[in-house]
Formats: sequence, C-alpha cells, structure tokens
Amino acid sequence: MVSRVATVAFEGIEARPVDVQVQVASGLVAFVLVGLPDKAVAESRERVRAALTASGLALPAKRIVVNLAPADLPKEGSHYDLPIALGVMAAIGAIPADALDGYCVLGELALDGSLSPVAGVLPAAISAQGRSLGLICPRASGPEAAWAGEAIDILAPQNLIQLANHFKGTQVLRRPEPAMRTADGVLPDLGDIKGQESAKRALEIAAAGGHHLLMAGPPGAGKSMLAARLPSILPPLEPRELLEVSMVHSIAGLLGDGALTDRRPFRAPHHSASMAALTGGGLHAKPGEVSLAHRGVLFLDELPEFSAQALDSLRQPIETGEVVVSRANHRATYPARFQLVAAMNPCRCGRALEAGYACKRAPNDKCMAQYVGRLSGPLIDRFDLLIEVSAVDLNDLLLPPPKERSADVGKRVARARAIQQSRFEALGAPDIRTNAAAPAALVEEIARPDAEGAALLRQAAEKLKLSARAFHRVLKVGRTLADLDGEEHVSRRHLAEAVAMRARALEAV
Repeated sequence: MVSRVATVAFEGIEARPVDVQVQVASGLVAFVLVGLPDKAVAESRERVRAALTASGLALPAKRIVVNLAPADLPKEGSHYDLPIALGVMAAIGAIPADALDGYCVLGELALDGSLSPVAGVLPAAISAQGRSLGLICPRASGPEAAWAGEAIDILAPQNLIQLANHFKGTQVLRRPEPAMRTADGVLPDLGDIKGQESAKRALEIAAAGGHHLLMAGPPGAGKSMLAARLPSILPPLEPRELLEVSMVHSIAGLLGDGALTDRRPFRAPHHSASMAALTGGGLHAKPGEVSLAHRGVLFLDELPEFSAQALDSLRQPIETGEVVVSRANHRATYPARFQLVAAMNPCRCGRALEAGYACKRAPNDKCMAQYVGRLSGPLIDRFDLLIEVSAVDLNDLLLPPPKERSADVGKRVARARAIQQSRFEALGAPDIRTNAAAPAALVEEIARPDAEGAALLRQAAEKLKLSARAFHRVLKVGRTLADLDGEEHVSRRHLAEAVAMRARALEAV
C-alpha cells in the first residue's frame, strides 16, 4: 500500500509542493529515504522511529520506502519529519487512509513524539491556501500559520497522539489564533540627542522618503546614535508589508513563538560580515542581512571597514529591491527593499577634519583619500543623502534635552509617506510606497522642477559632475522635501536643500 502526504520544499520564500509517498511492503526489513534528501532529512528515520515508539506504535518488520517527489528537487530541513511519520501511520492503518487528504503537513518530531516548531510555516500556510489545502503544523507554529487567513483549516497539535485522536474523532483540535509580539522595550528617542540639528533634519528626510543615508564625521559625533533612533520615527509596517517581512523571517527561523511584529526591522551587522552574510548564501542559500532588513533599515557602521567585495555586493539589491542567491544545486530569490544607512569616519584616526591636527601617518588630505578610497564610486553614488556630522559642541551638551521627541517627528514622516502612497496609487503604481523606490521615468513626472529649479539643477550637475543616477536621486529628495512641506510642486528651495545635502558631504568623502 502507498500513502501520500503533501508538504513543501523552500526556494527562497517560495514554497514548492512536495509529495511524500510511503510504501510498506514485504521484503528485507529496512527504512529507505529517496528523493535527494539532505542530512537533516536522512536523519528523520531515527526521529520518526523513536516518536512512533513513544506514541505506542511500532514499525512493522517490513521494507518501508519513502519517496520525496519530485525526485530532482533537493529536500532540506527537519520539517519532513511529521509528513513522513503520518505517511507511515496511514500506510500501516494507524490513522484513516483519507485523513490527510486536503492537508499540507510540516513539523519536526522529538523522540517522545512531541512536535517542535520549524522555519517557514508562514510561507507554507500561504502556499497551502493557494492550493486550497489545510495545514498541519506544530502547536508552537500555529499562531504564525493563522496569519495566512481565516479561510484556511489549520491543525496545530502538540504531539502525534493528539493528531491521531483528532482523526479518530476522540479529540477536537482548536484552530490557533494569529498572535502579535509585544514590542521589546522602548525605542531610543531623538530627544536624547542634543545639537546636531542638521543631522536630525537629514534623518527626518531619509525616513519620510525611504532614502539611503551616508553620515561622515569624527568619532563621538553621534552618527550611531542618530542611526539607532531612525526606527523610532518610521511608521509601523502595513499589513501587506508585515506579511512580506514575516515570510523572510519565518524562512530564517526568527519568528519567536509564531508571533509577528509590526515594528520595522533594524539590522546592524558587524563590519567583519562577509558577502554571504550580507546578501545571503551558505550551504542552503539562506537569506542575508539585506533580506532580513526588507522594508526596514540596514545600518552599516564603520562603512570603509567592511570588505570591498561585501560592499559592492549591495549595489544590485539597492537598485532592484531583491537579491538572487545562486549555488551549484540551488537558486533562491529573496526580497531586499531596504533603507541603507551608513556611518564612517573621515579617516582611520578620525581626526583629519579637526582644526590644527596633523596626521602622523600622512598629510591629512592623503590620509582621508586613502580611507575613503576603500569605497567604490558606484556605491557612494547610490546614496541619496550624504551629510557631514560635525563634532558636538560642549555648549550643546550642557543644554536641557530638546522638546521635540521622536513622536513629533514621526507624525510628520507619517503624513509625508501617506501623501506618497496616495500619489503612487493614483498613478497606477501601488507597489511603490516611497519616493526612493520610484523608477527614473516616474520621478521625472512627479518631481518636475520649475524654470528656476531646472536652472539650479543644471548648474549643480555641471559643478558636482552628477551622474544620471545622482541627478534622479536629487529629484527624489526634492520631492520628499516638498511632501514634508505639504506642497504639490517641487520648488527651487527644495532642490537647493537636496543639492546642498549632497554637495557638502561630497567634499568630506
């Protein structure tokens, strides 16, 4: 007899259908797994055997063959334990043969027959709903699966015995409810920063338009403090964005207790991070920092200390909003629509811009040029805002905390983003949420300058040698400034401020 159980294999955040076929037949006693299983899947034989024994079922002294179809698709992960176990139970008559019809199954088995949470439950649930199937998953993953919608039938047992009793009609499993995770602590507030008014203004602009921001300045100027407070002025994730972000985090196994959060991701990898750590990769092509920061912020402190290869690998995801991880036997595409915020010192010692300071390593200009030379021109060109953060004045530190808090700035950011979303929906581009994500052709339409603004842009482009990419990024920032002011048209003063935030920093970097 051959029993069949539906499950999935993951390619990026996509869940591809897999058919688990179990045959129990006479012959040499064996438990064989075929269908390109990896080490974790191959080890499921012992977990299934122990879990069934703990649940009061002994494997028959027969030849058991498990085929994971399609056979040419690599199978990875421990979530095949439960479908294999249920397939065996159906094949030996421990549960009704048709009980698993209409369900997609995934879960890891413990040796005592209990079910452990696995990664990827949310994408699997959404895929099952698209195939008009229900879902069977561990209890700990049930709240995560429930976000796929109320129409999908979800069974979330704690162990194999509960599931068998449910199929026999002696126990009824309650459908899990979607859960939201309580925000972990209070976010750092902009009100903690004294002085640095121009830098806080740039941070507000970056938040309002989703712009990439590069801050250059001496150590202790507050660059890291500013970046850490960016999440406090960003609006929460919208329902659609929430699912996008949660699917990536589900694949990465970062959803604790199956609960989601509407707080935008903030990822700050160390400068020793490799290219695979940033863009994704490894043996199983897992998502990297750029994907874990999807719809949120990727903060790179000490930017020139990252390897040149790792930094240049960011150029393609910045432009396309996705990253493709290719391996010899695996190819995965992950979303990567992140906001890049970076901080750097002017030189290795950080004091090159200090009045009266003479670097012992080389003349100040040469020391700065060598340090900044670690960054490629194309990468710098992809930043919308490049600002110089000066050292904090002692008099500012002695002043009382500023009255304006993150909540006040966040309201202005939310209004500006609402204007942008309404505009893009009216233009038939609802997938674009911020000015920074708009393509060049659309930017020229929504940020068309007047005669005075066009003249200013012409002068700036000639003087600063702006590339076509940099030109459009100036237009995007100008459009965001106009949105913050609540104005329909981009005026000369908006473009002047956008150009100034690029010109001053170009001198520093």
